[in-house]
Amino acid sequence: MALGVQIIVIIGFLLSVYAYYVEWKASRVKNYKAVCDISENMSCGKAFNSPYGKTFGVSNSIGGIIFYIFIFFLSNYDLMYVFYFSILAILGSIYLAYVSYFKLKNFCLVCIAIYVVNVLLLYFSYIKI
Repeated sequence: MALGVQIIVIIGFLLSVYAYYVEWKASRVKNYKAVCDISENMSCGKAFNSPYGKTFGVSNSIGGIIFYIFIFFLSNYDLMYVFYFSILAILGSIYLAYVSYFKLKNFCLVCIAIYVVNVLLLYFSYIKI
């Protein structure tokens, strides 16, 4: 069992749950302002509710929740596969960071935290294999 990997995965899971909560709350409460919505150009709600907040019609936060649950259980069996999946997560993070900064012109604190989690997941899975 790789405790470092699992702690990182739990953090990623919790961040993804918060991201989903912000999406859900914003869709039901008019003028909802999340804690992470600091200014017009520093807003996680703006990123989550943008057209790029979904991939193949599924919320990125739901994808993150499923991803981190899958990686948590996979980390009990084979960290080599965790490493490979974390490479995919890094590629997705690079794409979403590009979209956030250059297309949306937005800085999302929760997104940045998730990107850091994905980098740490890659690092911890690499040193454990």
